Amino acid sequence: MPRSYRNVSKYEKEILELKSQGYTKREIGTKLGFTFEQVHNFISKYNMRQRKLESGVALHKKGRPAKDSVVTEEMKSTELRYIIARKDAKIKQLEMENELMRDFLSLTERK
Repeated sequence: MPRSYRNVSKYEKEILELKSQGYTKREIGTKLGFTFEQVHNFISKYNMRQRKLESGVALHKKGRPAKDSVVTEEMKSTELRYIIARKDAKIKQLEMENELMRDFLSLTERK
């Protein structure tokens, strides 16, 4: 049986429509001619992308932007919100580590 090299993302609307109708990933795959793994990976990546968009994380492609690409104010503000959120998360992590270290030192009777 020859392999089928179709891009799953071209069938995004159909996959999401069938998923909302209650079809399983295996049923969607057989109906559209994809494997279970292809449908599973597509839905997982789609859900991850949606969660990132909802949380305000910038979805940018790796590498250097094209010469003719336009950077909007919204893109800049989204990128800044992402940077601030990452720094806040790092600060919280360091505060928690500091507190754990203080507790450890107090238990071992060191100051």
